[in-house]
Amino acid sequence: MGVSFALGAVPVLVFLAMLRVMDGYRLVHLRRVLLVITGGGCAAALCLLVSRQLWLLTGFSPLSSHWLLPLIEELAKATVVLLLFRFHRIGFLVDAAILGFAAGAGFAIVENLYYATVLAPMPVGVWLVRGFGTAIMHGGVTAIFAVLAQLLTERNRRKGLHLSLPGLVVALCLHWLFNRFYLAPLVHTLLVVITLPALLTWIFLRSARAMHQWLQEDFDGDLELIHLIQSGEFGRSRRGKFLRDLRCRFDGPITADMLCYLRLYTELTMRAKGVLMMREYGFAVGAGDGLDGRLQELRYLERSIGRVGLLALRPLLGRDWRDRWQLQLVSNLD
Repeated sequence: MGVSFALGAVPVLVFLAMLRVMDGYRLVHLRRVLLVITGGGCAAALCLLVSRQLWLLTGFSPLSSHWLLPLIEELAKATVVLLLFRFHRIGFLVDAAILGFAAGAGFAIVENLYYATVLAPMPVGVWLVRGFGTAIMHGGVTAIFAVLAQLLTERNRRKGLHLSLPGLVVALCLHWLFNRFYLAPLVHTLLVVITLPALLTWIFLRSARAMHQWLQEDFDGDLELIHLIQSGEFGRSRRGKFLRDLRCRFDGPITADMLCYLRLYTELTMRAKGVLMMREYGFAVGAGDGLDGRLQELRYLERSIGRVGLLALRPLLGRDWRDRWQLQLVSNLD
């Protein structure tokens, strides 16, 4: 059983480790990867319970094994990824690919552990197919789902559950295609091992170029906003007019808190961009002094301003869908 489980689990973990090594910006902390693997494992345990009930109701019919079970499995893995989007843990294609693959890896590990425990001993070739084929397929299609959801988020510059549907359809179709075994199992496995690294390498290269461009453009915008707030001379720019309107519509103390919040929020997102710029050139960057105090001050100002004030600031705070992701990044610096 130990050899069978090793063949079913080690390849997908090695592949995941290679993805993290390729992440030159170190966007994803190891602790988060382990949590997502655990989430994928919990999704697998839930699917095993559901599949048992489904087999009791329908028997081992093609409808359940070929169509319904892949749908249930992809929905379970997609839920893990969607929770990451919901809590602003994904900001680029790179971390979407890594965390999506981690969710699928956790799913495959628990599934293979279950089969190694309850099934009769199977030939080594079967476990090679499960380890290099099925397990990496689970990680790969979930990574593709996460990447497509992130691509549509970038294109629309906003988040929404409907933006994840195309990725879910693609992942489900690939899962169905893999399960049909139109070719020999070893050929299927070879295709997975060849195509997934090439696809994910392309994703990483594209994301690196997009991140470099975003860092340059957005950093300049943040500097402009900080200058407007600190100088108090709002001028005739669109942002300046917006800040002037805020000062006219809210009481003095509330306006002061709103400007302090806007300045602090922008400074923290600039710190996150600075960290990424340093990492781009190979420098290890820590949190620095005073970060915890600034994050506490930000939360205090949120309570002081209230929901109405935050809604009024949204046109400035929400100018990029990655702002909240940047705060998550800077709050988790070591």
